[in-house]
Amino acid sequence: MIKRMYILIFVLSSIVTWNEVNAQNESFKSPVITDEMTVNPDQNREWRAGQSKYSAKPKNMWELGINVGRFAISGDVPTTAFPGWGAGLHLRKAINYALSIRLDGAYMTTKGFDDRLSSGSVMALEQLPDYGSVTNDMYRNYKNTTLSGSVEAIFNIGNILFHKERNKWNFYLGVGVGAISRDTRVNNSANGVPINWNALNLNVDDKYSDNVKKIKDAMDSEYEIKVGNKRDVSPLFNDGNVSVTIPLSVGISRKINKRVNLSLEHKYYWVDNDTWDGFVNRSIYDQTNSRDAGQYTSLRLGINLGKFDKRTEPLYWMNPLDGALNDVAELKQRPKFDLTDSDGDGVIDMIDQEKNSPQGAPVDTRGITLDSDKDGIPDYKDDEPFSPPGYEVDSKGVAVITDKPVTESRLAEALKATKNDWWLPMIHFDLDKYYVKPEFYAQLKSVADVMKANPNVKITVNGYTDARAGDDYNKVLSYNRAKAAIDFLVGTYNIPRERFILQYEGKSDPVIPGLPASHNITKQAERQQYMNRRVEFKVATSEDVEMAQPTGPKAGANTPGSSRKGSKYSGNANSGY
Repeated sequence: MIKRMYILIFVLSSIVTWNEVNAQNESFKSPVITDEMTVNPDQNREWRAGQSKYSAKPKNMWELGINVGRFAISGDVPTTAFPGWGAGLHLRKAINYALSIRLDGAYMTTKGFDDRLSSGSVMALEQLPDYGSVTNDMYRNYKNTTLSGSVEAIFNIGNILFHKERNKWNFYLGVGVGAISRDTRVNNSANGVPINWNALNLNVDDKYSDNVKKIKDAMDSEYEIKVGNKRDVSPLFNDGNVSVTIPLSVGISRKINKRVNLSLEHKYYWVDNDTWDGFVNRSIYDQTNSRDAGQYTSLRLGINLGKFDKRTEPLYWMNPLDGALNDVAELKQRPKFDLTDSDGDGVIDMIDQEKNSPQGAPVDTRGITLDSDKDGIPDYKDDEPFSPPGYEVDSKGVAVITDKPVTESRLAEALKATKNDWWLPMIHFDLDKYYVKPEFYAQLKSVADVMKANPNVKITVNGYTDARAGDDYNKVLSYNRAKAAIDFLVGTYNIPRERFILQYEGKSDPVIPGLPASHNITKQAERQQYMNRRVEFKVATSEDVEMAQPTGPKAGANTPGSSRKGSKYSGNANSGY
């Protein structure tokens, strides 16, 4: 029977291992745990976004196991090296990374033989009712069958790892409480005739295994005397053969793959009686005070139940430090913040897209040399950085204007042909504000310089908002933003108001479409909303007309800073950090 159980474990292990062979390369790597694979997806999302210190606990699999091994009773009667066997099942579930609960059940059977002759006076001391009239000398022997069931707490100590990703080996200790039901019997006859044990004349100096063979040869196969019910012992469930037990376990496990593991375990069954092997005394002078105990050494096959796209392996195979150590490694891989500016253009090398700009040349926020009028000559070489549109320029960037008068129709045609290529900056606003921010004064000066250099050009000033709030509110707010930009240019640079055409679009025509109309968004989404809160400047065409002030609620404020508490994006997104 025991050989069959070992063969069964080997076959089951081979089948499961074969099914998992394609996943071997992933067996000892940390799994990708999605939010839906945790008990609290919202908490895990917040953790990944850096809004929570702790990740959510992963959903993990149950382990179903089968075991087979050697069973012996440590009591008053000696045993051979392999006196009996056992087999059982278990179901285990991880509570956390260190603690799991295991339901364990087993069937066990064993035998014992004493090659020291016990006198009838010793047998009388046993005072066990089922011995009947047995008062003769005998070589004590027994056959025991035990059923056990227990609930155990298993503490594993092999998965907290600082120096590698996953563990192949796991060490654990267990303690629990349960019950055993035992049936112990003695063989005192051969074919119904009491055995004359004295006739065996065994010598204790002889080899124990040889003496046991002589005892077995004198016996038949029937263990006819039931023993183990000692008088005056309080029974459990009114059955003297049922006892409370405290199982203590120690084991080592080897992971085969993500589905299968093998364990070698020794379990000690503590019971509060001395009759598990049927006897209390060794001799008339040796009345043992120690209790009997069960010893079960088993090989266990564990199989993880579930789908890997919905649950992880049991937590005792997972490294609880994995998330923290991954975050530390990611931080180490990030570039160090370096303020070096090799070309001295005011843009640090980390974000400078032109690291060798000529000394003193004006650059944009990305560190690229400016060519404001897009005539192909950079501003630092251009004697006329804002050449009028529609004219060819010489080698110094100065517009070549012929003596032929420039009529209004010719100017319109030139502007129409070039306005899409003429770069004018835009400015951005804080949430729910139309306050012109100082960091955009340089962009507004560029617009003023173009208008002063081209006194016949009109500029369309168009205001926009982000995706939040209603249409009426956003139209008023976008109007306020366009008006604030015009008022700044008029008041600061004395440009006539009639050279501006005020328009507004509200939340229409966003630079970045598809953003949610919500304030509960990520930092990245908030940066994108910021890009949509803008005023654009374009060369006016004959079709552009001034839009009247819209009717609607009071919208926005002409004060610095966001209108909402908390961390909001503010600054020039093109400037990098």
